Amino acid sequence: MRILPLICVLALTAGPLSAEECGGSFAGFIGAMKQEAVARGHAPATVERFFAGVRQDPAVLQADRRQGVFQMPFTDFARRLISQNRMTKGRDLAQRHDAIFDRIERDYGIDRGVLLAFWAFETDYGAFQGDYNTVNALVTLAHDCRRPELFRPQVFAALELYENGDLDPATTTGAWAGEIGMVQMLPRDIIEHGSDGDGDGHVSLTSSPEDALLSGARMLSALGWRPNEPWLQEVTVPGDLDWSQSGLRTQRPGADWAAMGVRPRHGEIAGGLQASLLLPQGRGGPAFLAYPNFRVYFEWNQSFVYVMTAAYFANRLQGAPVFEAGKPAEGLSGEDMKALQRKLAARGYDVGGIDGILGAGTRAAVQDVQQELGLPADAWPTRALLNRL
Repeated sequence: MRILPLICVLALTAGPLSAEECGGSFAGFIGAMKQEAVARGHAPATVERFFAGVRQDPAVLQADRRQGVFQMPFTDFARRLISQNRMTKGRDLAQRHDAIFDRIERDYGIDRGVLLAFWAFETDYGAFQGDYNTVNALVTLAHDCRRPELFRPQVFAALELYENGDLDPATTTGAWAGEIGMVQMLPRDIIEHGSDGDGDGHVSLTSSPEDALLSGARMLSALGWRPNEPWLQEVTVPGDLDWSQSGLRTQRPGADWAAMGVRPRHGEIAGGLQASLLLPQGRGGPAFLAYPNFRVYFEWNQSFVYVMTAAYFANRLQGAPVFEAGKPAEGLSGEDMKALQRKLAARGYDVGGIDGILGAGTRAAVQDVQQELGLPADAWPTRALLNRL
C-alpha cells in the first residue's frame, strides 16, 4: 500500500513571505509567479510555456490535510507497511541490483536496507510513483498558505528541470506533494543530488533504479548520514529504568545504556556512539536505541511513526528479528489525542498542531506532564493521563 509522506524542508530555506505571495486569486498568484521567474533570469517565452496549462488541484489540498494513517501506533503502522511480500521482494532486489548497492555502500557508507526501505514505502519499489501532475501539485501548495516557504521555491526548481529537458509540465506526474520518482524526491533535491547511476548519460528517477538509488544515497549523505554507522537497534530494558531518560531529547553513550541494563536483541550496542532510548508505545512496548543516523530520517520525513517503521524495516532487510511487541498500555484514539493536545497547548506546550498525531512535540509535552504528575515518564499518552488532565 502506498503511504504518502509528510513533507519536510529537505533542501532549502527561504526568507519570510509577504501576504500577497500566497492565497488570493489563483490567476493573480500565477501572474506574480511568472514575474518572479523572469526576474530570476528565466526567459519570458520559457516561463509562459511552463505555466501555460497550470491549474489548481483540489485533490492535492485534500491529500495534504488527510494524514490520518500517521495516527496509528507504531506496532500497527509497522505491521501494515511491512508485509512478507515486501520483505521477499526487497531481498530479491538487493541481489538484482547488487552492483549499485555495493557502490553506494563503498562510496557513502549507507547500508542497502536503508534505501530499500524508502524504495518500498515511497513507491512499492517503483510500482506506484503517484499520478498527480507535478507542476499543478507544487503550484497548488505554493498558493496555499500553509507551507508556501517550502513549495514556492520548488516551483522554480521544477522550472529549471523543465529548461534542462528533465520535466514536462503537461505529463510529469508523482506524489501529491510534488515528489518525483522511485524514492520520491522534490525538484530542488533532484537538481542538487540527481545522479546517473546506470551510466546512460541521463538522470531518470522514474525508470532507472540505479539512478534513483544513487540519487537517494547522495541526498542522505548531504543530509548528514554518517558512513558505516548504525541507525536503530532493538533492545530490552529493565523494568526499573528511569523512564524520564527515554526519548530523543536525551542522548547517552551506548556504553552508558548498557551499564543501565539495556541489552541488544541483535548484534552489539555501539558503546562509543551517542544514542537515545525510544519507547514508541511506552515502557510496555518495543524498545530501541536510536543512533545519530536515525535523526537523518527526519530530514526525509517528519512523521515519527513513519521514521520508526522505515528505520526498523531497514534493520529487518539486513537480518534483524521481528520486534517484540510487548504489552503496551492502550493508547488514545485520534479524537482523544486531539483533546490531549488541546489540554497540553493550554498548559503552554508546543505540540505542533492539534492533529491527533503523536509527533515529537506532543511526546515531549506528554513526558514533561507525566513527570509533573508523578507518573512513569515514558512519553506514551493513555486514557489515565488524559483523565488526570
